Amino acid sequence: MSDCCSAPGLMPFETALNQLLANVQAPKKIQLIAIEDCLDRVLASAIVSPIFVPPNDNSAMDGYAFSFASINDTENIALDIVGRSFAGEPFTGKTELGQCIRIMTGAKMPDCCDTVVMQENTKVVDGKLTFTKLPTERFSNVRNKGEDISCGQTVFKQGHKLAAIDIGLLASLGVANVEVYAPVTVALLSTGDELRTPGERLGDGDIFESNRFALNALLQRLNVNVIDLGIIRDDKQAIREAFIRADKEADVVISSGGVSVGEADYTKDILTELGEIGFWKIAMKPGKPFAFGKLPNSIFFGLPGNPVSALVTFYKLAIPGIEKMQGMPFKPAAKFSAISTTKLKKSPGRMDFQRAVVSYDEQGVARVTSTGTQGSGVLTSLGKANCFIVLDSEQGSVAEGEKVFVEPFAFAFQ
Repeated sequence: MSDCCSAPGLMPFETALNQLLANVQAPKKIQLIAIEDCLDRVLASAIVSPIFVPPNDNSAMDGYAFSFASINDTENIALDIVGRSFAGEPFTGKTELGQCIRIMTGAKMPDCCDTVVMQENTKVVDGKLTFTKLPTERFSNVRNKGEDISCGQTVFKQGHKLAAIDIGLLASLGVANVEVYAPVTVALLSTGDELRTPGERLGDGDIFESNRFALNALLQRLNVNVIDLGIIRDDKQAIREAFIRADKEADVVISSGGVSVGEADYTKDILTELGEIGFWKIAMKPGKPFAFGKLPNSIFFGLPGNPVSALVTFYKLAIPGIEKMQGMPFKPAAKFSAISTTKLKKSPGRMDFQRAVVSYDEQGVARVTSTGTQGSGVLTSLGKANCFIVLDSEQGSVAEGEKVFVEPFAFAFQ
């Protein structure tokens, strides 16, 4: 990677994201685990169905199964009831024309039967089935074998992140264990002499440290192992020792603060000393002082110290990198247009991710409203939001009623 820290201008956001993803490697370690333990894990190999789902033709209704040829245009059709088929207790005999089987939802269709009439459209008179409403076509109310999934069908591709419903689907296929990538380990630290942990007493000029707590919570949603190294004082040797430890113990090192241009911001210098910098400073707002690089054994994300900047750069840059390291393919963020209900202040030069709330009016038109003050230290602007208003780098201020692009949060901050 080339060091662009001293290059004129700021790196465009899209360039930074592409360069970051190009320099992050997919995982290599694979684990075989039970499906009970695989929520939010990423598949290391595709899942191919070993069976048909459903495994047999079965009834979609409680009612009666028969051959469609048993009914004709004459009135007062009556079929002999010669057996029953329940789920787990199928009818094993054969039926003839003019005969039917009592059947429950999900039960296997008997041989020679191809149609089901729902019980609400029938009457049983003297042991015979009569119809108050005839089925109009063959195969009515029948679920076909393999209608959902065919045997040999690829159900999940490699790189798929397993959700709760996916685990149920695996169980329905009889799959007990799956190959997944080993979890990524992330070392998390914050730098700053002014930072205090909640519960401590604030001195003159001190502030409570919030970034590490929010980032730790978000990392838990990513299903990674977190090593919390706490707050590191603004001391070059202390930061160096923290980085060396983090690099030995983790796949990813995330620091918050210390990547600006202040006299006590040592992170960039130490990263250059121990590893290499991919880029530093991006044409995005909030989050210009974001650093990406490599340490001897790990990837490094240097987040700004301001809380909104830290969380937005984590969301837009660090998460895609971590997900690739988990084996997941990159998916561009979904965007759609909405009408801004407020004026939006912006100067050309940087891509702006303004925090907002999108909703729909009675006509179904998307409208988006800024959460208010957009300062990089105003954490409530992010906590109230459900989306970003994405304003391109060369775009200026937006008038009320103007259309803008909206990016809903795919990874909730709330």
